[in-house]
Amino acid sequence: MVDHVGPVRLRQLTDHLGDPVAVLSASRTQLLKVPGIGDETAEAIASWRNSVDLDAELERIEAHGCQVVTQLDAHYPERLREIYDPPMVLYVKGSLSSQDKNSVAVVGSRQTTNYGIETARRISYQLAYTGVTVVSGGARGIDTAAHQGAMTAKGRTIAVLGTGINRVFPPENRDLFERIASQGALMTQFPFDRPADKQSFPIRNRIVAGMTLGTIVVEANLASGALITANFANEYGRQVFAVPGRIDSPRSKGCHDLIKKGAKLCEGIEDVLSEFEYLFPPSNRSATPTETGVLPGLELPENEQRVLSVVTRESQTVDELIRASGLPASAVNVVLFSLEMKRLIRQLPGKMYVQVSF
Repeated sequence: MVDHVGPVRLRQLTDHLGDPVAVLSASRTQLLKVPGIGDETAEAIASWRNSVDLDAELERIEAHGCQVVTQLDAHYPERLREIYDPPMVLYVKGSLSSQDKNSVAVVGSRQTTNYGIETARRISYQLAYTGVTVVSGGARGIDTAAHQGAMTAKGRTIAVLGTGINRVFPPENRDLFERIASQGALMTQFPFDRPADKQSFPIRNRIVAGMTLGTIVVEANLASGALITANFANEYGRQVFAVPGRIDSPRSKGCHDLIKKGAKLCEGIEDVLSEFEYLFPPSNRSATPTETGVLPGLELPENEQRVLSVVTRESQTVDELIRASGLPASAVNVVLFSLEMKRLIRQLPGKMYVQVSF
């Protein structure tokens, strides 16, 4: 919360002065003896009590039901510690888990196509089902689809925010963020009330890339922020995957450019898991829904049972299924996606659906 102090500068200060408490207690003269610390930074640190209301921030943290995780804490993301400039602290709503060391980022454009949305949901669903934590940025488009897919599989997902943890951006994701916090975590390095801006998103993107084994770019134009995440992943020595799309679609240009530059072409979850075979050998992991056809011991919610009971082996339109099930259109669309992810129904061209035979 002190101006001019980031993770790299803090490391310089603690190397010379001991720990953050010693840094905040140091005089301006002591601070100026640290290599790389100039007058402006020394003055900001020495007078931090004039600009930072620490007590108020701690009260907000408690009232919001979140926690602050530092690099000294066991649950600080293991791989994030390895990058050049890991965040000093992380505000976390929800919980971090040792399982999150096996995490993969799924990112892409805010302005996307139906193909991109469905692909992000499917890949994220299958990753989460396999035990991989799906990490994304909580934004519109591909990010939202990635979180939704992971939660449909009842797996873990983490949204890394480009704002303070009390801000909801985009505003329509308020309910989604609450669900993510209950099934994983919301995370940010920014203090309360920090708004989104052009600087905050690249800062957020480095966390997404830094805490994960690899980054999958599902759909992105050449100016997409998702390519910033991919560049960070490449810089950190992490695997970059790109999903191909239509050659005449601007939304595919970024992915195709990544593939040309050496990213691994990703058509499905097996392209991802094969890169991390030492973590997920076929003999030691649950088969994916594409391999088994259906989740083992599956118990369907009432709405899913209702819709599935009216899906036949003859193709039917969504309107026909809405009438037959007696459920609202919005509910049926959600259920159809969930049943498709569970490999119980199949979507045909023209938004027609059929029951899957076993």
